[in-house]
Amino acid sequence: MTEVRFHGRGGQGAVTSAELIALAAIDEGQFAQAFPSFGPERRGAPVVAFLRVSKDQIRIRSKVYQPDIVVVLDPTLMDIVDVSSGLKPKGILVINTAKTWEQIRKDYGFKGRLAVVDADRIAMEEMKVPITNTTMLGALIRAAGITRLESMDRPLDARFGKIAERNKKAMQRAFDETIIKE
Repeated sequence: MTEVRFHGRGGQGAVTSAELIALAAIDEGQFAQAFPSFGPERRGAPVVAFLRVSKDQIRIRSKVYQPDIVVVLDPTLMDIVDVSSGLKPKGILVINTAKTWEQIRKDYGFKGRLAVVDADRIAMEEMKVPITNTTMLGALIRAAGITRLESMDRPLDARFGKIAERNKKAMQRAFDETIIKE
């Protein structure tokens, strides 16, 4: 089983990201669950979402405390939340940032596997809005291979309708531009 924790802010699409990957995994014949963890937060407040994907039935129903992967949609959260808390020793941190992986290691002292992509830039160029949820899905798929990129087509079409193609382009670019370092 692969467990993922998403960190974002209300309105950025962390919850939607988890749901879309879960739908793609289910379409591939896997088992998946996606769910948020938030209270009465408002737009812009920190939000956490969780995802589990497995070849076998998933019986656990708790939050993800020791993720294999952590996805950070908003890099400013790294200054207020320990996003790598509980990350398994061989886990990977996938970050939306314009910083290099060297800068991330220096600024935050993170020593594990790291995947970086400037999802904000890609989202603005492809979709004209700074919403990075589908863009970061491309980075997640590149870094961890949870699903196939083409498996995202149906969930994106269903969720976004006319603007699905722009989301797909942003996701593909993030997949292509993500830099992964051990």
